[in-house]
Amino acid sequence: MRLAIITHVNHGFNDGSFYAYAPYVKEMNIWLKNVDEVIIVAPLYLQKKTNIEIDYNHDFIDFRQVERFNFLTIKSTFLSFLSLPKIMLEIYSAMKQADHIHLRCPGNMGLLACFIQIFFPKKNKTAKYAGNWDFKAEQPLSYRIQKWILSNTFLTKNMKVLVYGEWENSTKNIKPFFTASYREDEKIEIQSKKLDRCISFMFVGSLYEGKKPLYAVNLIEQIIKENGRVKLFIYGEGSLEDEIKKYIVTNELEEFVFLKGNVNHEEIKKQYQKNHFVILPSKSEGWPKVIAEGMFWKCLPIATRVSCVPSMLDYGKRGLLLSLDLEKDVEMILKLLNDQEDYEQKCDLAFNWSRNFTFDYFEREIKQLLQ
Repeated sequence: MRLAIITHVNHGFNDGSFYAYAPYVKEMNIWLKNVDEVIIVAPLYLQKKTNIEIDYNHDFIDFRQVERFNFLTIKSTFLSFLSLPKIMLEIYSAMKQADHIHLRCPGNMGLLACFIQIFFPKKNKTAKYAGNWDFKAEQPLSYRIQKWILSNTFLTKNMKVLVYGEWENSTKNIKPFFTASYREDEKIEIQSKKLDRCISFMFVGSLYEGKKPLYAVNLIEQIIKENGRVKLFIYGEGSLEDEIKKYIVTNELEEFVFLKGNVNHEEIKKQYQKNHFVILPSKSEGWPKVIAEGMFWKCLPIATRVSCVPSMLDYGKRGLLLSLDLEKDVEMILKLLNDQEDYEQKCDLAFNWSRNFTFDYFEREIKQLLQ
């Protein structure tokens, strides 16, 4: 079988191997186990491999490099229109040669692919919509167009669309799905963590406005005033890093908040096992892996009510749901910090739920989709 992958994810090439963002490649390597050849249509701009990127694991990769494009400025719009014909030709050619077409959405490449796949109604297709599938959510026009095309069974034929969460009034081609991080053999027992000592929080993710890392810092700053036995460890890098550093120094939080930068998957796994809570005050998510991963190691999630997060947390039974009202959120967290029994109960429920979604289960589901 020849699989064509159309994605906006930026790639690199080093020592004879293509690489990209680790969580994405780790998932795609499972798809690639089931195919003989793969065509990847994507940008190729990464210059240096870092801790958060890994290699594809396949011997027959036909990589079709395309230009990055966006419509954010007049200049980028003009340049994008110049490059679109070649990009669309590459996508069309890959789809024509493929036995199975796989789209990664939402994204600019996904938008083009949504239109072009219409010309291949008889080919087997899947689309992974890795964002918020909620049609009521406030999202860019391009995202809404992709959701409309993918859920339109007249335009989109012979395709399974994998989305996070279960949504009312979904068309028959929409399949609730998930993302896995760990295998069955990693299911070691985890002891409940005690709240009578220093309580540690984690933030894991890119440091940009959409993830709201500063809100996590604000939460800890206010909790310190009531309970000085707390710390926050921030894992990730991004445009807000300098601003966060400055805020930490200005507000004398150096003993409580620590920027740890990007670390690899194994190190993050160790930290989930050590820390009490993982905070994700994000504005938008699909299936937030940091939430599911934290639950797997009894690191209780504290997250915003976006996408399928409320159902992941069983509406507060498996974690805490943020309102982004600082005073109310601090009060909610402090209440839990003073209730060991409630904390352990939530951790146990989160722990048991998350361990259903392993790579082993994920692999079986992917194999069925490709068949």
